Amino acid sequence: MTGYGASHLHDGGTAVAVEVRTINSRYFKLTVRVSEGYSALEPRVESLIRQAVRRGTVLATVDIQRLPTPEDFAINVPVLRQYWTQLESLRSQWGLPDGVPLHALLALPGVIGQAAQALLEVEPLWSVVQPAVKAALEKLEQMRRAEGRAMEADLRHNCRLVAAAVEAISRRAPEVADAYRLRLEERVRKVLADLQAELDPADLVKEVSIIAERSDIAEEIVRLQSHLEQFQSTLEGEQSPGRKLEFLLQEMYREANTIGSKSPDMEIIRQVIEVKAAVERMREMVQNVE
Repeated sequence: MTGYGASHLHDGGTAVAVEVRTINSRYFKLTVRVSEGYSALEPRVESLIRQAVRRGTVLATVDIQRLPTPEDFAINVPVLRQYWTQLESLRSQWGLPDGVPLHALLALPGVIGQAAQALLEVEPLWSVVQPAVKAALEKLEQMRRAEGRAMEADLRHNCRLVAAAVEAISRRAPEVADAYRLRLEERVRKVLADLQAELDPADLVKEVSIIAERSDIAEEIVRLQSHLEQFQSTLEGEQSPGRKLEFLLQEMYREANTIGSKSPDMEIIRQVIEVKAAVERMREMVQNVE
């Protein structure tokens, strides 16, 4: 499911901004981006996200801004000495009266730098990053649940359409053999009248029985109803039902296809089309259900 969650947390000299986005996908794909220098936190962030999201494409960004402390900075003495040596040499060559002031040297590139240790000490930062990530995931979950409720309502509506069509097929199925027998009798009588011949009733019964057996869809109707009931019960509360729902819809589509291929009745075929159309709509939705 699509969703978005963001959070901002300040603690002392550290500011953390987290954004988590999810995009519909049948599979799980996670990309985590953490501010440069804090990549050691990525596995922990990934672990939190994997506990909260099991399906979809997830993009998470964690921006860490840490206010520097005096201990974070150090003078690079070799670089400072090299600057001073070169400048003193030039001053001597050019005959300049004054020496190079220290404050001018301190402003030169590379003289004062942020200690690498200040960026790499990530352990103390986790106490700030962890609650920020959890807060963003909670907001993401709220948005995904809202979308899920709307999707559930749509799925249930389509389930009712499927149930109505299957009920119509179930009512119509017993009438198919009788309708076929009446049409066959009418055609045979017409032919026999032209030929001035008679038909053995047993032959007619045998022909109708063969067609009735070939077009018997009772088992397919029972299985289709069973799959529909399982689908609806799975919607009630099973955790992470996406793949199971997808499988049940696949089986429902299979049974509808079989009914359509076995039955010669146009009314049943029309209802089969309704079932397949509703199932297709549901299949598109459940691919995004976690």
